[in-house]
Amino acid sequence: MTKIAFRPASLSSENVTRLEMINRIIEEYKVQGYVLTLRQLYYQLVTREVIANNLNEYRKLSVLLVEGRMSGVVDWAAIEDRLRQAESPSSWNSPGEILDSCIHSYARPRQQGQPVYIEVWVEKDALSEVLSRVTSPYHIPIMVNRGYSSASAMFEAFGRFDQAFRNDQAIRILYLGDHDPSGLNMVEDIEGRILEFFFGSYFTQGKRKERVPPEEFRGRLADQGLDFEIIPVALTREQVNKHRPPPNPAKMADPRADKYVSEHGRKSWEVDALKPEILNRLLESAIAEHMDFNKYRKMLKAEIPDRVKLKKLRAQVD
Repeated sequence: MTKIAFRPASLSSENVTRLEMINRIIEEYKVQGYVLTLRQLYYQLVTREVIANNLNEYRKLSVLLVEGRMSGVVDWAAIEDRLRQAESPSSWNSPGEILDSCIHSYARPRQQGQPVYIEVWVEKDALSEVLSRVTSPYHIPIMVNRGYSSASAMFEAFGRFDQAFRNDQAIRILYLGDHDPSGLNMVEDIEGRILEFFFGSYFTQGKRKERVPPEEFRGRLADQGLDFEIIPVALTREQVNKHRPPPNPAKMADPRADKYVSEHGRKSWEVDALKPEILNRLLESAIAEHMDFNKYRKMLKAEIPDRVKLKKLRAQVD
């Protein structure tokens, strides 16, 4: 626990009760090994009908959490900011210490030899730490887009996918994003932009240039024996109907809003409104559909003698 008071508490009785509820939620997720973001905590309070789902309540919660932590009521380690992190080069106090680190972290590339190369792409950076509990054991990369991804990030992804094709692997992108006009469109955007690197996205027809649809690109890949697919893991309308996350108004300023409203109405939903354990179950299930676990277990077994060699080297340093 890191409850440290830097100033006396200045809390109304209502806010004292609110912080008690917040601490219960924090403890509930701590037991499961999760650390929440401000937004995930906000949605837990909305889902439990403690606060309304609006920007004013979100801002009030942010202010309350600052007061709760500064006054020692809420654990500083209970809420994390995954965007603002200090970075510094790795360092060790001795050769033995770096060898201990090597022994602890040593692993062979666990997607090597798999029939399918998997990546997880997520719209929200806040979910990366939650999802990494599922992806880390398999060495599945998590790509955080923060909305529509940059050309640089797409080109780097193309390089990874091109190498996977050269390794005779199929490719699956498991995507998690909001159920809103842009969130649903991102699947098509990612697919079209990645495939553009493989084939080029325009062909000349008379004096016009028309965009080649992704399904034509997929057909061209299939003709070459190459298998590429983006799979929406969350947030789907079926999941919205099942789990009933709190809705938000659809963003009508979004240029894709008209199409979205015609299909789904004026409500939208954020993927991080789902409980972390639900998101992880959905992702685990999606990974299991494409992972050869026999090959994965063989890779784990192959790491054991390598680790023994490292331990012998470590003993020579003492």
